[in-house]
Amino acid sequence: MDSDLIIQILFAAIKTGTPLLFIALGELICEKSGVLNLGQEGMMLMGAVVGFLAAYSTGNAGLGVIAAIIMGSIMSLIFAFLVLHVGANQVATGLALTIFGTGLSAFVGSSVVGQTIEGFKPIALPLLSDIPFIGRILFQHDILVYSSFMMAFILMFVVNKTRIGLTLKAVGENPHAANAIGIKVLRVRYLAVMFGGVMAGLSGAYMSLVYTPMWVENMTAGRGWIALALVVFASWRVGRIMLGAYLFGLASIMHLVLQGLGWSISPNLLAMLPYVATVVVMVIISADKFKEKLLAPRSLGKPFDPRQMA
Repeated sequence: MDSDLIIQILFAAIKTGTPLLFIALGELICEKSGVLNLGQEGMMLMGAVVGFLAAYSTGNAGLGVIAAIIMGSIMSLIFAFLVLHVGANQVATGLALTIFGTGLSAFVGSSVVGQTIEGFKPIALPLLSDIPFIGRILFQHDILVYSSFMMAFILMFVVNKTRIGLTLKAVGENPHAANAIGIKVLRVRYLAVMFGGVMAGLSGAYMSLVYTPMWVENMTAGRGWIALALVVFASWRVGRIMLGAYLFGLASIMHLVLQGLGWSISPNLLAMLPYVATVVVMVIISADKFKEKLLAPRSLGKPFDPRQMA
């Protein structure tokens, strides 16, 4: 395997892992606050279709990204209201939101199925893109990939080094204790869920405006579910999520790589690897002893009522 092929594979892994990175970072912040959002797949699909429609009708991919972010925010507010104010079960509400988003996105985008647009083009960063080997892998992408790099490093700093990160952790670990010292738990959780919606919308926009600049029903292909497993796989750490997203991205394209190399193994078996890994991780996390070892937020998935004592 020559160096050019390795560069192409790693370049494609980053490109494929970018939507996973966006949505997993959003889910990480959401779960850090103690809210389990299983509606990410539906939010991502709605962001993808609304972003594509906006870009298709205006000819401006930037407006498509903004529209996708707004749509993701709206979907997240629906979820947040139901689970934080109404007190609906987080798992059931998230599943319902995914089903709702899947169906609504198919209906809304039915008139533009298969249509294409002029999405974001790659931008070679001056000097950096000329670095041997690394430059061709990291610095010849589109603006959304560069944004994902920046977002990951910003969140790494915010979560680990700032008061915002400490507040988020306090709310996720013990919301009643956080409430007792004056932290507005519901406000923090609302903002965390909204951030997750923004990132889900951005992830959907990447799918329909960059990765495959067109709209196809269910084009996210379960990436919202993979992101849930990715957060667990990364033990709720931003740096590991970045690495894991690209590993999952690499696993997603390995069937194409090995098929091109002439391997006789069925490409369908290789294509299902990311989903098998998702199922395995979700089964493991269902056991409480593993949750503790993986440093899961203690109040993850548990409702909070400020009128009740811990």
